[in-house]
Amino acid sequence: MNGYEGYYASVFYCYLAALDVELIGEDTSNRGRIDLTVKIEDKIYIIEFKLINQPQKALEQIKQRRYFEKYQDEQAAIYLIGVEFNPDDKNINSFEWEQM
Repeated sequence: MNGYEGYYASVFYCYLAALDVELIGEDTSNRGRIDLTVKIEDKIYIIEFKLINQPQKALEQIKQRRYFEKYQDEQAAIYLIGVEFNPDDKNINSFEWEQM
């Protein structure tokens, strides 16, 4: 991650860590690194963070790099989540998700 993107990802990580759920930051796959994987009971959330000025959208990157393949053999529902931040507004600009 670069610049402010890492800051925003760390804020998400801290909030979720307070919930005492299983978190895997910079989760390695054979196609790259997932920014954050969250496991809650029978659900897996694959999260990608981007700044709005980056060429590729967050959800597109998850699908293009097929990050979800790492967890397809697990008996869990998989959710893909793309979060895009606006560094000027210091806020979430876009939030997209879909279930695999």
